Amino acid sequence: MSFPLQRLRRLRRTDAMRRLVAETTLSAEDLIAPLFVREGIDAPQEISSLPGVMQHTLESAMTEIEELRALGVAAVVFFGVPEHKDAEGSGAWDPNGIVQLALGRARKRFGGSMVLIADLCVDEYTDHGHCGVLDGHGSVDNDATLELYRRIAVAQAHAGADIIAPSGMMDGQVAAIRNALDASGHETTAILAYAAKYASSFYGPFRDAVDVTIADGGDRKGYQQDPRNGREAMNEIRLDLAEGADMIMIKPALPYLDIVLRARLETDVPIAAYHVSGEYAMLKAAEANGWIDGDAAALESLISIKRAGADLILTYLARSIAESLAAIRPALPEPQRAIDPPTPELTP
Repeated sequence: MSFPLQRLRRLRRTDAMRRLVAETTLSAEDLIAPLFVREGIDAPQEISSLPGVMQHTLESAMTEIEELRALGVAAVVFFGVPEHKDAEGSGAWDPNGIVQLALGRARKRFGGSMVLIADLCVDEYTDHGHCGVLDGHGSVDNDATLELYRRIAVAQAHAGADIIAPSGMMDGQVAAIRNALDASGHETTAILAYAAKYASSFYGPFRDAVDVTIADGGDRKGYQQDPRNGREAMNEIRLDLAEGADMIMIKPALPYLDIVLRARLETDVPIAAYHVSGEYAMLKAAEANGWIDGDAAALESLISIKRAGADLILTYLARSIAESLAAIRPALPEPQRAIDPPTPELTP
């Protein structure tokens, strides 16, 4: 039996036909917008390595959330940039810490109309830039760090977080946080676990955004995942789910789409993927040089993450993509109205 050569192309003929049969769709509701909130500034300031991304004041962060909500974005995640850092990162659980203040203000202003996510880590708050407290030999002490994570989770939930998102890759962090939340009356607070977070070279602009430098030229390869390993990622995911994670995060996104797909095939929980700062910055640099159509490449990148199996995408593109999604579909032509036949005269 022979098949017509254009059998598949029939379904690609027009934009309307392509939309009708599209396997993957992207909407503003799929996006999580990261927000950097910085102490000690009186106006938002752009991050040089993340064009278009700002370090916000508390008030400008609220304005940004209001505008994101109007665009249909349903969730934001807060990252704090404190004025003062110390060895433990105590600003991360201080009730008056910058993220706790932002959560409280956002909860009061927006109620339940926005999902508020708190990134839980201490690297932004420590003077050494690691994701945990150090032992006497300069290495991260896993179990001592879990004690800090418990305190941070409770502080964030009390301030108004809907979801706690531990990103430090400490062994046992999900169980420790779940127990602390439940014991403090926050049983309904969800956990989005950074279950597969790689020791990636794509994080540089983020570290600019949160003013993090790892002490003594160190790195995080001892606790973040080796980019060469995929089976290990699935072990991490299984452990986090067994410990009580409600959702999982894979970070970065585009270099690890195989992990997103593996996770999708194995689990039914919501999967988020973090389209990280380096991925964003590369798109912006190529666009600035005229090498790519920036808007089209950004949309294609995020659609590929959805196609691999992610339900949610944490991305610095959230606002611009939300703004452009409505413009993707051309205005439909007005259908021609059928002309009604003349009404026949009735004879008496």
